[in-house]
Amino acid sequence: MWKYTVHVEGMMCGMCESHVNDAVRKAFPVKKVTSSRSKRETVVLSETELDEAALRAAISATGYEAGDIRQEPWEKKGLFSR
Repeated sequence: MWKYTVHVEGMMCGMCESHVNDAVRKAFPVKKVTSSRSKRETVVLSETELDEAALRAAISATGYEAGDIRQEPWEKKGLFSR
């Protein structure tokens, strides 16, 4: 699994977060996507690697400015895992 953290400028409310989340879900088969206007970021979890340019374009198409993208491997941590 991969975790992408995208810096997003312009989100002002919960509806803005929802627009960005919907745009990412429509563009890619992702496991989870969450946005935070206060942190100015969107976090995407995906089983496959995503095209960063396409991810940036999907977010920018909603009218928000997608900036830096940080990609890192991600593993789900269970209750009893170490």
